[in-house]
Amino acid sequence: MMQAYLDRIEAGEIEHNPQQAEIVTRLDDTAAELAKYRPSAGGLFGLFKPKSGPTPRGLYLYGGVGRGKTMLMDLFFATVDFGPKSRNHFHEFMADIHDRIGHARKSVPGDPIPQVAAELAEQSKLLCFDELHVTDIADAMILGRLFTVLFERGTVVVATSNAHPSELYRDGLNRQLFLPFIDLIEDHMDIVELISGKDFRLEKLSGRTLYYTPATSDSREELDGHWQRLTGRPAKPSPVELEVLGRTIVVPSAAMGVARFDFTDLCAKPLGPRDYLAVAHHFHTLIIDNIPVLPAAKRNEARRFINLIDALYDNRVGLIASAQAEPGELYIKGDGADLFERTASRLIEMRSEQYLASRDERARHELQLT
Repeated sequence: MMQAYLDRIEAGEIEHNPQQAEIVTRLDDTAAELAKYRPSAGGLFGLFKPKSGPTPRGLYLYGGVGRGKTMLMDLFFATVDFGPKSRNHFHEFMADIHDRIGHARKSVPGDPIPQVAAELAEQSKLLCFDELHVTDIADAMILGRLFTVLFERGTVVVATSNAHPSELYRDGLNRQLFLPFIDLIEDHMDIVELISGKDFRLEKLSGRTLYYTPATSDSREELDGHWQRLTGRPAKPSPVELEVLGRTIVVPSAAMGVARFDFTDLCAKPLGPRDYLAVAHHFHTLIIDNIPVLPAAKRNEARRFINLIDALYDNRVGLIASAQAEPGELYIKGDGADLFERTASRLIEMRSEQYLASRDERARHELQLT
């Protein structure tokens, strides 16, 4: 992983940061332990072949937003030579767990969580999570029982979070039932803080225009410049696919936590709120080309755009865009035009430095509430 990290510095994609380099060394140590690890094999209810040696300790990496945690997780997951492995945003992982529990209840007498956990442990011996953050009581009540089985079955967990484990679900309802999950983290994972006073995302966007109108070849060149500045890569297609509830969302260009779409990619296709939430969870910044003025007949596109901006705004995702008009003139007649007034207001706010800086403030506020 260290070589991949140094290669990115050499290519100009990221800046050298001593704190990040220390974390890379820790993750390389974890990868080395995984290379020697031979997990148990067998069915769900025993009959496992013995493991070769103890289960390696996982890693819990926490720190402020924009410090590079997701980038480091991406590098680790891409370079670690171990499997089976999976990588998820934590909220999407928990949505999948609730779906699995719902299906298991139809066939499993009693508590379905042990079987769900055992099945998951068979499918992934390395679980990587981004943004481990607990606000939902249903999640809080599940996690201890779920991860008890996962760790017993030899699963290794590497996670990022904005909060120290002791701050998770702070002051949450029935928090005493959540505390065993914190104990599990401390027992099975090394807790490491990424200390950096610099928000790299804010630094690269501060003082720059983020909303260009009208959408022209000149504005496209400006968006190309933003792409290269944020990713360190030339503005050329680099597609990835997101899986959401069995469907595939094609992202035309993605790198370094940044995604670039044309408006039609996001709003002319039958996508819904869950799809937009998945996009918001996977990327810290979106670049959107060619937002059009929408006539009344384009009410479906307008509704999707409303849902998209809500998802981005609520998750404090950065937005850089080109559009044919100012936000208040994009959709002025048709079904939902009154709702679009809020969207226009959010679009204006999202191009302000206050919005960009609010991501750290929002993270701290959520910690106070949870």
